[in-house]
Amino acid sequence: MIKGSIVAMVTPMHPNGAIDWKGLERLVDYHITQGTDAIVSVGTTGESATLNPEEHAEVIAHTVKAVDGRLPVIGGTGSNSTAESIALTKSAQLAGVTACLLVVPYYNKPPQEGLYQHFRSIAEAVDIPQILYNVPGRTSADIDNDTTLRLAELDNIVGIKDATNDLNRGRDLIERAPDNFFVYSGEDGTACELMLAGASGTISVTANVAPRMMHEMCHFAVSGDQDNALDIDNRLRDLHAAMFVQSNPIPAKWALSQMGLINDAIRLPLISLDAQYHSVVRAAMQSTDAA
Repeated sequence: MIKGSIVAMVTPMHPNGAIDWKGLERLVDYHITQGTDAIVSVGTTGESATLNPEEHAEVIAHTVKAVDGRLPVIGGTGSNSTAESIALTKSAQLAGVTACLLVVPYYNKPPQEGLYQHFRSIAEAVDIPQILYNVPGRTSADIDNDTTLRLAELDNIVGIKDATNDLNRGRDLIERAPDNFFVYSGEDGTACELMLAGASGTISVTANVAPRMMHEMCHFAVSGDQDNALDIDNRLRDLHAAMFVQSNPIPAKWALSQMGLINDAIRLPLISLDAQYHSVVRAAMQSTDAA
């Protein structure tokens, strides 16, 4: 299964809001040259909330085509509608993704049994490896560890992105999960610690801006080399924090624009990075040689 630094890649756009396909191809090539271990296409960082279903499917397909087998691609295909999640997951499977990432349904706040039935329905409808994505700070719903472990009994539910920022919960999942179920961090600030505790990698925002360092940190952390992993992670601390001075992916897109890779266009209701944060993000980038 996929291990290491998995970038939650931004979706480049033109100032008029249209998808910047050349920019997307440029980012794919950048990640491949910098050692990124896998790409998530159209996760939260990819602005899944403001892409329509056709764009959503097209961005995933275009990413697969641009990667051309050089890296695993994970399609973000979750929704708060089970039927829509199934349709997006089928589309991503046809496009050739390695796996799909399925966010906990947002806004409608289902109970635990509803979450179980939602993910089970997708798993039974589409025969492709599926990774759950728990980010209660975004969704207002939280899949608990017991429900996650029930779902881990299904053959094609192979892991979870844990963005709870609760290391004790992550460690509990790692300890109790079957050998063929993988825990990934979804919080850059605590990813190193969770990998040192046995997580298989991180699905990262920071990796958009410092992919080489994230790859190296993850390599050391997953292999249990605590000293080298923590050394790199300490050098990334300011950048981890800077990527969230405003809502993700606002800072990441601005940082990438400063690197000359894309422009910082983003869809409403998100807007470009407020000028008061420019110096903060720029300083964090300079501390990691990303600028």
